[in-house]
Amino acid sequence: MCREVDLQQAVLAKNDATAHSLRAGLTARGTTVVNLLSSPGSGKTELLERELALACERGVPVAALTADLATENDAARLARSGAPVKQVLTDGLCHLEAAMLGRHLDNWLPDGTRILFVENVGNLVCPAAYDLGETLRVVLASVTEGEDKPLKYPTAFGLAHLVVVTKTDIAEAVEFDEAAFRAHVQQVNPGVEILLTAARRGQGVGSLLDRALAIGEGAPVHTPVMARQHTYTRGAHTPHDHGAHSSHDHGGTHTHTHTHTLTHTHSDLGTHEHPHTGPHTHTHPDEPLVMTTEPVSGAQYLS
Repeated sequence: MCREVDLQQAVLAKNDATAHSLRAGLTARGTTVVNLLSSPGSGKTELLERELALACERGVPVAALTADLATENDAARLARSGAPVKQVLTDGLCHLEAAMLGRHLDNWLPDGTRILFVENVGNLVCPAAYDLGETLRVVLASVTEGEDKPLKYPTAFGLAHLVVVTKTDIAEAVEFDEAAFRAHVQQVNPGVEILLTAARRGQGVGSLLDRALAIGEGAPVHTPVMARQHTYTRGAHTPHDHGAHSSHDHGGTHTHTHTHTLTHTHSDLGTHEHPHTGPHTHTHPDEPLVMTTEPVSGAQYLS
């Protein structure tokens, strides 16, 4: 007997449930999670280091978890701020998942942490599909990346609660068209706020910290149109809430759209990786699905 299994739904539904639980637990202990997404080289580590240093200067309890495929360079940089920092090495996995984040926070996140900054793997494709249990999802883009970035990566920008432009001090030199960039952002995510920053000059530093603190005290979070539309149409089952993200049912046949690379293992086929874009339905023998998405290490930097 065979059964229809949508592999994307199986992975993402499990991740969403874990993220929902993680968000509830962190909120209960008074911690606001900020998920930072961007392409490699956008300047997010530079900005984050300065946000952490400012928080320590103000006496705000913060921590940071940074994810990379290899090296502990970013954790070493962030630790200079004086905040507790942990490095997660994904061993080639292109994104963090909620379960991975939860495991690395166990017995590490200091009590009383008001803001946890999560620096996701440098990539605007895979991380966009995974809710980490964050309260604030921030997508960053540098002026050197081009004004059409939001149109090229509509899922990442379309699900953002806040968009940050970095390296604006060189905007004129690279002929960055701010008006065009803003128009493209609004095209995929109407109403989202856009911040301009130049971390090395101090411009905009503190903005992320201030917003995260305000959200922790009950300030509203922008709800992207894409998040409201991001629902699974399935049979009769009790839906569950996803905080600032979407709600969906579980049961029956459904269709939804995600863009990400999925790695999975079948008992007789081995492990393979392939991209999925748009609705996909797969038929497999009635056997358990084993996901190969485990991180391999996590070095800690505690100040």
